[in-house]
Amino acid sequence: MEFFLRMVSIGVGATVVLDLWVLFATRVLGISGPDWAMVGRWIGHLPRGRFRHVSMAAALPVRGERLLGWSTHYAIGIAFAGFLLAIWGLDWARQPTLLPALIVGVLTVAAPFFILQPGMGAGIAASKTPKPNAARLRSLVSHTVFGIGLYVSTLLVAMVPF
Repeated sequence: MEFFLRMVSIGVGATVVLDLWVLFATRVLGISGPDWAMVGRWIGHLPRGRFRHVSMAAALPVRGERLLGWSTHYAIGIAFAGFLLAIWGLDWARQPTLLPALIVGVLTVAAPFFILQPGMGAGIAASKTPKPNAARLRSLVSHTVFGIGLYVSTLLVAMVPF
């Protein structure tokens, strides 16, 4: 039970940190963030056997795609927190250090590079986008921020007795 509670708390917290970063980057730096409705559209097409699209914008809309996209975003954050806890354990979670969280954060960039972006028509590691290196850097920075969020969230959760 402790594992589950920590996983959910840390995953939600880290995803909130990522979302705050995206909000800052969008409003202050003028860097657009992901459209979670398009992620929801992609997820919504999976049960129909559609794993790859030429363009998500051109794909048929899915009912509730924005909610589905946001829910998936948070569920994945929780799953990545579970991965972190499965590798480094509850002892680490009770006295966290930065490096494991950063390692997991950076490793999670593989998911958009090799699953989400190709599936949505952007190619492997955003290779089919107008500025692939800029897209890759945005993904890497965002997942590094997520790693920092894993650490900060774990620090906060470590203060809660289980």
